[in-house]
Amino acid sequence: MLRTLRLLLLAGFACLALVLAWIAWFALTPVALPAASVDFSIAPGSSLRGATQQIVAAGIPMPARLFNVLARLTGQATRVKAGSYEIAQGETPWTLLRKITQGEYQWNEIVFIEGCTFSQMRAALDANQAVRHESLGLSDAQLMTRIGLAGESPEGLFFPDTYLFGKGESDLTILARAQRAMERQLQQAWQVRDARVPLGSPYQALVLASIIEKETGDTHERALISGVFANRLRIGMKLQTDPTVIYGMGAAFDGNLRKRDLTDDTPYNTYIHEGLPPTPIAMPGLASLSAALNPPQNNFLYFVSRGDGSSYFSHTLEEHSRAVTKYQKSGRR
Repeated sequence: MLRTLRLLLLAGFACLALVLAWIAWFALTPVALPAASVDFSIAPGSSLRGATQQIVAAGIPMPARLFNVLARLTGQATRVKAGSYEIAQGETPWTLLRKITQGEYQWNEIVFIEGCTFSQMRAALDANQAVRHESLGLSDAQLMTRIGLAGESPEGLFFPDTYLFGKGESDLTILARAQRAMERQLQQAWQVRDARVPLGSPYQALVLASIIEKETGDTHERALISGVFANRLRIGMKLQTDPTVIYGMGAAFDGNLRKRDLTDDTPYNTYIHEGLPPTPIAMPGLASLSAALNPPQNNFLYFVSRGDGSSYFSHTLEEHSRAVTKYQKSGRR
């Protein structure tokens, strides 16, 4: 009887060893993928069983039950993370299990460039194939409502940066992240502003920063241009800046700003209206935010492009007129 019990125990251990060896072989054998790589997604809230079904449904040939056993034996069954993933040739069920339990997502990226308008930002999102397009067909007002900013103008409220996201992430989620990033950057810049800056709120700083962003791509001149605009705001002089006029023209702008355009009465025509325009005209970057809130102390009131990417700054209208004659007869600033 004792001998029989020993034999049964040995047989049981042998069977268990064979099962474990089989599972180990399965875990470490590369998955026979139908392509060099296969993308798949795991939906939020998925259980281990549901995640495995989604993996197999994506075209990854793998015995679902055995994969579930592997996850349970290794204590990973409750650690599945939603997201977009990729498995490549040579990878095994073990590496696949590690991916979905450690959140080794497949990341995509989208870049919002400094100086872009909100319409250009939306176009970039619409063209990105990895994004889930929930904003298609929505007006700007409807979109802003969907991200919790009902009634606000979208221009300038989103921070230009590179954003990583999982495949299938909503464009509304990406926009909400960009808006929070701008709010954070704007508040931080506002806290360290020069107390003498003639701006009454962070939003006014955002408006001015957007104008500076569109006026020059030269980081060295942003501060000087900001100083010009700060001086004009202090004395009640019109900003007289072309980028705001162009923005106010919208689709009517054909790339050539004419004298008659400067007399069209839009809210953004700073040749007609004093002070800042009603909203930003683009997405400013950090350098422009900093320049708007920390302008240098000088007496410059004018600047004109030299035609080589730099500008000539003047204290008086007479000096400015000479510079215009010298550098560009059609200059206006």
